[in-house]
Amino acid sequence: MQLPSINGNDVPSDCHETSDGLDPADWEEVRRAFHEAVDACLDHMARVRERPVWQPTPDAVKAGLRETVPSGGQPLNALLAEFERTMLPYATGNTHPRFFGWVHGSGSVAGVLGEMLAAFMNCNAGGRDHIAAYVERQVVDWCKEIYGFPASSSGLLTSGTSMGTLIAAAVARGAAAPDVRAAGLAGLRRRLVGYASAEAHCSVAKAFETLGLGSESLRVVPVDAALRMETTELERMIAADRADGLQPFMVTATVGTVNTGAIDDLEAIAEACRRESLWMHVDGAFGGLAILAPEFRDRLAAIARADSIAFDFHKWLHVPYDAGCVLVRDEATHRAAFSARREYLAPLQQGLAGGGPWACEYGPELSRGFRALKVWFTIKAYGIDRLASSIARNCDQAAYLASIVRRSTWIELLADVTLNICCFRFRAPRHSEAELDALNAEIVTQLQLRGIAAPSTTRVGGKVAIRVALTNHRTRIEDLDLLVAQTVCIGKELICE
Repeated sequence: MQLPSINGNDVPSDCHETSDGLDPADWEEVRRAFHEAVDACLDHMARVRERPVWQPTPDAVKAGLRETVPSGGQPLNALLAEFERTMLPYATGNTHPRFFGWVHGSGSVAGVLGEMLAAFMNCNAGGRDHIAAYVERQVVDWCKEIYGFPASSSGLLTSGTSMGTLIAAAVARGAAAPDVRAAGLAGLRRRLVGYASAEAHCSVAKAFETLGLGSESLRVVPVDAALRMETTELERMIAADRADGLQPFMVTATVGTVNTGAIDDLEAIAEACRRESLWMHVDGAFGGLAILAPEFRDRLAAIARADSIAFDFHKWLHVPYDAGCVLVRDEATHRAAFSARREYLAPLQQGLAGGGPWACEYGPELSRGFRALKVWFTIKAYGIDRLASSIARNCDQAAYLASIVRRSTWIELLADVTLNICCFRFRAPRHSEAELDALNAEIVTQLQLRGIAAPSTTRVGGKVAIRVALTNHRTRIEDLDLLVAQTVCIGKELICE
C-alpha cells in the first residue's frame, strides 16, 4: 500500500522541523555504546563475588547528583562512563550471593534480556490489541496453573505484592459492597472489617488505609507458638464483630511471613472463610512460589481455594525488579471493581482499539510497562523445574544455617525455620537484653559496612534478631559458613572493646 507523502508546502511555517527527532545521527556510534554497556554489566554480574556485598554511596557521588537540570546533552559513551563510575558500584547489593537482607530477589541474565527488549518495544500494556497483552495473558495463565486457579479466573501483573494486595482488597470490598464505587464508604450500612495475623506484612494495613477502610478496620489476629495465625481466635473475633453490628468481609492468610517465613494454616482459614462467607486473600509475596517445590506442594495446596493471591516474580523467580502478580478467582467481580472505559477508551471489534478486555479494567493503572516479557523470558529460559530446584535449595540452606547456629556456643536460634528465613542472635554472658539488642544491631551494621554480608534485623519474641532471608540462586553453603564465622568474630570483637 502506498502511504501518502507530505511535501514541504504542507509543513506549517512555524513548525520546529529542524532535526530527525531524538534518534541518533550516527547509529554505529550508538551501537558501540550499547555493546560497551552490555559488556560492562555482564562483567559486573559475572564477577559479583569479587566485590563487597554493599558499600555506601560516597558523599562526592551524592553531591554530583544535586546538579541543576542540564540544558544541553552529552554523548552516550560519556554517560555510560559516569554510570560505571558513580552508580554501578553502589547498588543495593542483592545480586551478591551474601545479600541476606529483607527478601530481595537476585535477578538473572534471562530476565535482564527480557527487560531490555521490553524497553526497546516501549509498549503501553494498559490496553489495546498488541503483543504485550497476549504475553501478559500467557504469564497469568501459567500462574493460574501453578496455583490451581480456574482458567476462568483473572489476573494482572503489578509492581509487586503491595499493589496486588491493594487490588485484591478493592475487589473484596466491591464484592461485599457492590455500590461502594459510586456511593463510597459513607453509603455502607455496616462498617467493613478484615483480618490478618500479627505477623502479616504492613502492606495489608496500607491497603485498608488507602481504600478508606482505615487500619483500625483490619483486625490483628494473634499467632501461635509457630507464629501462624491462631484460627480459633480468628473465628472468635469474626463472631464478636458480627455481634457488634460490623460486617466482616475478608481474611488475609500469609504464606511466608516476612519476619520468620511462617506459613498460616491455609486449610483452616479456607474453611473458616467458607463457613462465614468471607473473601480469602493469600499474601504469597515470596512464599507462595514455594508451591513449585515438591516438598511444599501439599502444604500449600489450599491456595487453590483462595479468592485471590498476590505474589512476586522479582523475589524467588529472580525476575529483575519490579514484577508482581495478583490472581482473582471471580473475573467478573475483579473487573467490576476497576473497569471504567470512557469515550476515549471505547472498544472496537477490530483494529488497535480491540483486544478486550484491557488490562486497565483490572487495576488502577492505565499506563503500564511491559513487565510480562522479562517474566516470560525467565520462565522460558530456565523452566519451572529448575526454578523450583533453586527455591528448594534456599530452603535447605536455611535449615543448614539453623543447624550450625544450634551447634554454636556464641549464637542462638530465635525461631524455627519453616521456609527460607533463619533468625538468630549473638549471645554474650553478663549482658542485659537491651545490651544484646544493641550488640546484635551493631553486628549487622558491621557485616554490611565491611562488605562481608548483608543480613537485616527484626524482632522475634521481643529480641533483636539477625535475620537471614535466602532468596538468592547464587548463594552457597560456604557463604553461610562465612556469615556465622564473621558474626561470631565481630561479636567477640565488639564485647572486648
